[in-house]
Amino acid sequence: MLFRYIKRLRHITYNILQNEAHDTLVSRYVDYFLIALILTNVTAVIAESVDNWYYPYQEYFTLFENFSIVVFSIEYLLRFWSMAEAKPDHTTWRQRWDWLKSPSALIDLVAIAPAFLNFFVSIDLRFLRILRLFRILKLTRYFASMRILLVVISKEKGSFQAVIFILIIMIVTASSGIYLVENHAQPEEFESIPKAMWWAVVTLTTVGYGDVTPITNAGKILGAIITILGVGLAALPAGILATGLANELAQRRDELEQQFREFLVDGDFDLVQNQMMIEKIRRELGLDKEQAQDIVLQVLREQELERREKEVRKKNFCPHCGEPLE
Repeated sequence: MLFRYIKRLRHITYNILQNEAHDTLVSRYVDYFLIALILTNVTAVIAESVDNWYYPYQEYFTLFENFSIVVFSIEYLLRFWSMAEAKPDHTTWRQRWDWLKSPSALIDLVAIAPAFLNFFVSIDLRFLRILRLFRILKLTRYFASMRILLVVISKEKGSFQAVIFILIIMIVTASSGIYLVENHAQPEEFESIPKAMWWAVVTLTTVGYGDVTPITNAGKILGAIITILGVGLAALPAGILATGLANELAQRRDELEQQFREFLVDGDFDLVQNQMMIEKIRRELGLDKEQAQDIVLQVLREQELERREKEVRKKNFCPHCGEPLE
């Protein structure tokens, strides 16, 4: 009896915290509370960096931090415990281990780890504040657009690795070249190749702070070439990300359209009665409500046109022999 009660409680916890398809008033309020707590934590970390705000209200900041750690720790443990309900036919601890290695679990761990680490190792308070800012990454669980962005980055990681590799080669080449032509003219600014890398980075990224500039003719020519190359190189990650986002959204739209077509083929599709099914698929694919409704209406229009064409063909052709009627 007790085991059944615990299992039922674990299933309820999983639906509230983990199951995106389970949309109830309770799960919605839990999400709203956690989102508000995350945003308040980020605001508190920023406010703590202002001494005039922090020292007069240090006690309140500490109390709020302790409260947040308790809530986030309980959330982490409940997610770990309830993950056994994700796939009931799979091994319990295997599912939990897989969840521990997932990006969302690692983000949750990073959000609470610095506070517990401070009990065992003395950490500079400023460094601890910066680590607490990572709690904003927990918002990726609640916003589909951020999840899509992470998916795109994961899919395009090979392209990003290639860009980073090219950038490293360009930085080493540019810093070596500027060192050769500017070292004698500016021995303090271009004392060595590692020191020249600062100039190479700000030039290749087209930032150009102007704190270090070449003065020789060869250095100016090299700087101009590197700046032009940097314009194209800086556009590569943006192009990869934009293309990846467009492809991902198109793929999700096609998946949603295909699922609706399958439902229409299997039987009658009522737009009003199947709102819950539409909402479930939409949340799984990370599309907004307008996109989902547009796709549904488009599929229904296409199905209606196909039905009318079939009726016309039936009228113009003999139902027995299939020959066209005169």
